[in-house]
Amino acid sequence: MAFSDSAGGEDHGDGENYFVSMTDMMVGMLFIFIILLMAFALMFRQQTDVTQATQTSKIEHANDIEVRLEAIENKIAQEIDKVREASLLRQRLLRDIDGRLRAEDLVVQVDESNGVLHLTEDTIRFQQNDASLNDRARQNVGKIARALAGVLPAYVACQRDAPCPARTTASVETVFIEGHTDTTGSDEQNWVLSAQRAASTYREIAADAPKLRAFRNRSGQEILSISGYSSTRPLDPAPTQAAFEKNRRIDLRFVMDTDVTPGLEQVRGLLSDMRGAITELKESP
Repeated sequence: MAFSDSAGGEDHGDGENYFVSMTDMMVGMLFIFIILLMAFALMFRQQTDVTQATQTSKIEHANDIEVRLEAIENKIAQEIDKVREASLLRQRLLRDIDGRLRAEDLVVQVDESNGVLHLTEDTIRFQQNDASLNDRARQNVGKIARALAGVLPAYVACQRDAPCPARTTASVETVFIEGHTDTTGSDEQNWVLSAQRAASTYREIAADAPKLRAFRNRSGQEILSISGYSSTRPLDPAPTQAAFEKNRRIDLRFVMDTDVTPGLEQVRGLLSDMRGAITELKESP
């Protein structure tokens, strides 16, 4: 059955539920911290209103609030450090995989900031309207499967039918095999086609390295998953045949346990502003 390439508007695969849950978690954490900030601000206002008559009492209350805010800030800093450690761990994972692939004369594009390996048209070349892997692509996918099988055991939380050891560092949550298309063809067909390309690659990886399906995340779920993006994430937006070939591709996206740094950094900034206000209060006549 033939399918066409075109732009679209929704993802396929297990990724959606995961990213929704991550967003919910970040919003929940921010909501809790904001409530704490409001509570402390209210307490500060009430206490300073009552004790405005004496400068000594005013400073004592300000000092007490400052100590409480510092404890929260330290906690947030610890959480940010954990997320940064996860990011560094993912960078090391990508470099390990890239090194193994280069040892087999297979070059991929590494995007460390987003945790992505781009399998270019030199690695997997899809024909227009086609989701099948040719002989060369299957050979290259075999190299990728062996690299994953050799590297991932050091980065996953658990393996099937084995006790899940206590792990204090971050681990791999999901490895998304992402399918992409060019901008030719119909929208509806392209969503199917991009998912089929991801599924074809997944099946080949699982056949070459069956042990990969035994790798589990901290929740006990398989880490390998697929998603399709149609033409919504082109490497090259130019309307040329060369660009189309680049965009008909597979990416591997590595997601670690958590990545809520932006939200926590924002809360940390709010706390810093409050501490500045308290400092001004202490120094005022």
